[in-house]
Amino acid sequence: MGAAFGLLRLAPAAFWAMTPIEFNAALQALGLRRGSAPGRDELHRLMRLFPDNPEKTDGR
Repeated sequence: MGAAFGLLRLAPAAFWAMTPIEFNAALQALGLRRGSAPGRDELHRLMRLFPDNPEKTDGR
């Protein structure tokens, strides 16, 4: 997400409204490549760190 806010200078609402394909196209326009998609363990870690519902932190 650092590229979204720092390099692309996107507002949070604009970032979250983008599809992954649109975000990837924006990165490619700057000559950047995104890494591979996170694996299951990394995704669960991120879900615990950034829950959709802050009261529920078990990643489900």
